[in-house]
Amino acid sequence: MRAVLQRASQASVTVDGEIVGKIGAGLLVFVGVEAGDNPADADFIAGKISRLRIFEDEAGKMNLSLAQTGGAILVVSQFTLCADVAKGNRPSFSRAAKPEMAEALYLRFCEQLRTLGLDVQTGKFAASMAVHLVNDGPVTICLDSNAVTGMD
Repeated sequence: MRAVLQRASQASVTVDGEIVGKIGAGLLVFVGVEAGDNPADADFIAGKISRLRIFEDEAGKMNLSLAQTGGAILVVSQFTLCADVAKGNRPSFSRAAKPEMAEALYLRFCEQLRTLGLDVQTGKFAASMAVHLVNDGPVTICLDSNAVTGMD
């Protein structure tokens, strides 16, 4: 499972002209589910995100987690994070999980974030979405459950 986190002043997702998810200060998280990912990957990434100290404290140091700031999280599914561009110029998406499995793990990931006490908004799985972001910092962090945990 891969996730790209962007610290946001505000972010929203629009589908067919309608805002389906919107946050103020917090995190915009793009999530890609790969074939072979499992519930433990979703739980691990959710836990890691909830504990990451990437928000500034009163001294201006990145020392606070999302929960400590009271911020929200906007989660957007993005299978293109699973792209393989090692050969040629056209991305291969063969590493991406099948939609049914990807959706189940995406939903588990979102539910795990809620269980951890975070205010979670979402995009719409498998929809064409317009994502609007005011990046704060900018701060962008990439997480890969296989790289971090050694799972394969």
